[in-house]
Amino acid sequence: MVSTIRPSSILHRTPWVPPVAVAAEGSYIELESGQKLLDAVGGAAVACVGSAHPAVNKALKDQIDRVSYVYNMQLSNQPAEELATLLTEGSNGAFELCGFASGGSEAMEGVIKLARQYFHETGQPQRTNFIARELSFHGNTVATLSLAYHPTRRAPYAAILDDQHFHHVSPAYAKRFQRPEESEADYVERLRAELEAKFLALGPDTVIGFVAETVVGATTGVVPAPKGYFKAMKSVCDKYGALFILDEVMSGMGRMGTLHAWESFGDGVAPDLQAVAKGLGGGYASIGAVLMSKRIATGLRGASGIWKHGHTYQGNPLSCAAALAVQKVVASENLLENCRTQGAYLEKLLKARLQGPNVPSAPFTFDIRGGGGFWGIEFDFDCPEGATLDFRGQQFAMLLQAHALESGIVIMGMTGGANLEGTKGDVILLAPAYNIAAQEVEKIVEMFGASVDAVLEAHRV
Repeated sequence: MVSTIRPSSILHRTPWVPPVAVAAEGSYIELESGQKLLDAVGGAAVACVGSAHPAVNKALKDQIDRVSYVYNMQLSNQPAEELATLLTEGSNGAFELCGFASGGSEAMEGVIKLARQYFHETGQPQRTNFIARELSFHGNTVATLSLAYHPTRRAPYAAILDDQHFHHVSPAYAKRFQRPEESEADYVERLRAELEAKFLALGPDTVIGFVAETVVGATTGVVPAPKGYFKAMKSVCDKYGALFILDEVMSGMGRMGTLHAWESFGDGVAPDLQAVAKGLGGGYASIGAVLMSKRIATGLRGASGIWKHGHTYQGNPLSCAAALAVQKVVASENLLENCRTQGAYLEKLLKARLQGPNVPSAPFTFDIRGGGGFWGIEFDFDCPEGATLDFRGQQFAMLLQAHALESGIVIMGMTGGANLEGTKGDVILLAPAYNIAAQEVEKIVEMFGASVDAVLEAHRV
């Protein structure tokens, strides 16, 4: 793994000391060593317009000169008001109100609390249960870890997680879990029936809502649901009066080539509540948001009329100014169309480079999936050719991520998303900026493909 010998007073999230970035522009990051990296994943699917965009930089500098901070329980601010208006009025009627957070985990925490508040204030206090999915990720707080279900991420905290109010059903992951005899419609119906059975087991009038990532991000690695799935899940929620809740922290705000992922990958079904974050501020500031439908807005206005949840930096003027500028850039530069165009090109090149005839990686490239600017490449070594490789107890995705970084390209490796036990699966995420050019797409595939080949060759027996 890439590391340096310098000491660090940071308790890092990696077992190695990561290199230090000193400059960034567009899709490139310069390290302290002078090495230049091509960022093919936007950090964590965050940097949607790249780094140092002049319009965003200017908006931040201008806001610093005006108002850098106010506390949201005392004062509002212009960027927050304008951003909320942009998010609600640009939703084609899906959302009526917006609340801000400091990031994705906090946004999902806010969703949990707001969903409970809604039923508490509208005369259904008996609703205390959430249903989410196995192999999901909804954040890194105790509550969001309870809501989600990734075995290895939950393991250290399992003893303190809440299993009384957070329940789980099967993932919508056809490539791994659809039965051979099932059609897509049969598979969707099985999952719908399972969700309804969970409602009935818990007591239909005790369920607050069903929660899902529109496109699963940091667990199974860019897995869209089969067609008709979200429409079926919402039908169960509607039948029993529960909320239909979507987590678009990673897949939303343009990442799938549409502003909201549900517009292209969620059967066009708008949720009652939705969390967004990463693509909202594009990495220029820490920000997330909770988007609320008319149903939620009406219920709260008829009761307390306030959001009983907050944090010190909620609606921060600098964060909102940055996010507002990012969203204006996405719109004015027509970046969603570019995201779709370059995404299709990236898919085409990846399939040729990794799954083409006589390609070394072809036997192991299990799936290439995604859309827009969000792609997952899943590798699997449970095949006859797998006997020719020995990773010596290490995980291929992490070996690949390390080699790629040393070679000058940033990708994201994830493991444990291919079975319910969290013991199998090697996936690489690619999430380039929406304003990426075709030449950079070609460079990503060239560098990524070379790293795949090199890691495979280094571990042949």
